[in-house]
Amino acid sequence: MPQGTPFGVPRHLTGFLPRTLDVLLLLMTLIWGTNYPIVKAAFAEMNPQAFNALRLLLGSAMMLVMMSVVRRTRFSAAHPDGNVAVGSVFHTPAVMTRRDWLGIVALGIVGHCVYQYLFIGGLARTSVANSSLLLAMTPVLIAVYGALSGRERIRAVHWAGTLLSLVGIYIVVGHGAHIGGASVRGDLMMSAAVVCWAAYTVGARPLMKRHSPLGVTGLSMSFGTLLYLPIAAPSLARVSWSAIGAHTWAALVYSAVFSLCVAYTIWYAAVREIGSARTSIYSNVVPIVAMLTAVVWLGEPLSASKIVGAAAVLLGVALTRTAEG
Repeated sequence: MPQGTPFGVPRHLTGFLPRTLDVLLLLMTLIWGTNYPIVKAAFAEMNPQAFNALRLLLGSAMMLVMMSVVRRTRFSAAHPDGNVAVGSVFHTPAVMTRRDWLGIVALGIVGHCVYQYLFIGGLARTSVANSSLLLAMTPVLIAVYGALSGRERIRAVHWAGTLLSLVGIYIVVGHGAHIGGASVRGDLMMSAAVVCWAAYTVGARPLMKRHSPLGVTGLSMSFGTLLYLPIAAPSLARVSWSAIGAHTWAALVYSAVFSLCVAYTIWYAAVREIGSARTSIYSNVVPIVAMLTAVVWLGEPLSASKIVGAAAVLLGVALTRTAEG
């Protein structure tokens, strides 16, 4: 019997070279890190929820088109030795069951509709640095979710890492925060978004055993977008379309194509290949990329407290990584 991956996918169905996967994951962090300031700059001309609705609509359409192309061409990308490998990222022959569809619906609600509403709302109300650092808590939550579900043991070093990360967040978010201010509301929305994203990542595990990352992402994103559009309809109705500049449209296309389609597919290809805990560790590079990009793109200050807070968050998450296995 072939040895399985952490998510039960047989090794003969995978086949990414370690270096290739590392490069793809680093590309993902670069995409997501630059996405924060690029998207936030676009909010100056377009309402955040309206922007996000168009972004999700374009991203979902592209994913569905790709799924259709893959299905029609029966894409398999088999290696010369006969292994399916990379092709299974785009297509798997397993039939969708009723339980699978219920899982897709749940992922669409939590991981796309609710998460996206909270993420964009939080990003619009707080700084890029705060947003990205709060999202750096994702690996800790994924480890906790794994423990609560009985799939992973949490050792003392995990709890130490969690506490250290929370201290780091307090340094970044709590220092100088104004109770009742827009920044605090944004931080709370982003914190709730982190919970949704971690649940989305862990919740996709059963589906990843049988279906392709492209299929799971594309279907759940499309369903979540259908629920999101009515919520964003009032914001879309208030958009002054003639006032939207080319740079905002470019930001929308960049975010839809790369942040949603490309990065999401890489994320779940890695989750299936090496597991959610190891994959989520790479997201810790995102705050660094985001803060550096924000300094250059938006002129946001990079204070000593944010640097210290970033170090504490990343060190805390690193501690949780040392206890894996």
